Amino acid sequence: MNESRGHAAPPLPSTERLEPNPQALRHALSAFATGIAFVATEAEGRTVGMLANSFTSVSLDPPLVSISFARTSTTWPILQRATHWGISVLGHQDKHLVPLLSRPTGLRLDDVEHKVTNDGSVLLPGAIASFTVTREAEIDAGDHVLTLLRVLDLHRDPRQNPLVFYGSALHGLAA
Repeated sequence: MNESRGHAAPPLPSTERLEPNPQALRHALSAFATGIAFVATEAEGRTVGMLANSFTSVSLDPPLVSISFARTSTTWPILQRATHWGISVLGHQDKHLVPLLSRPTGLRLDDVEHKVTNDGSVLLPGAIASFTVTREAEIDAGDHVLTLLRVLDLHRDPRQNPLVFYGSALHGLAA
């Protein structure tokens, strides 16, 4: 409130305590900015992948990361059977790829440049960071499966700026 001019500040958003139902939880978690990663592999004679914003660091020694997969995902069962995955972290310059990588499973990589490595990992060239991983463990986590992944190889391009998911929308950050 600017008391010197007598203007009232706009009302604060409700801080009412809510039950953690899916809609309220999704809304509250949208206040936590996350990166956007594309996890992909070549399995069963096809290249499959999906976007994830649950990618996070777990341990530096041993090198572990994690991703949570919805049990309803049709891509997860295919990824689960592969031995190696590629994880490509999208930078701001990759924002145009998000709608393409959100298409139905069989179309996601159509017209999207990607590289399949000798171990079957699929990576997006030019990603701000990339990881080659293998599954370490799976943990039952309600309607998701929390998957711990051992990092086998990695790359980082410090010249790029990140793409983040915040407030249910994509944003760029200036470094």
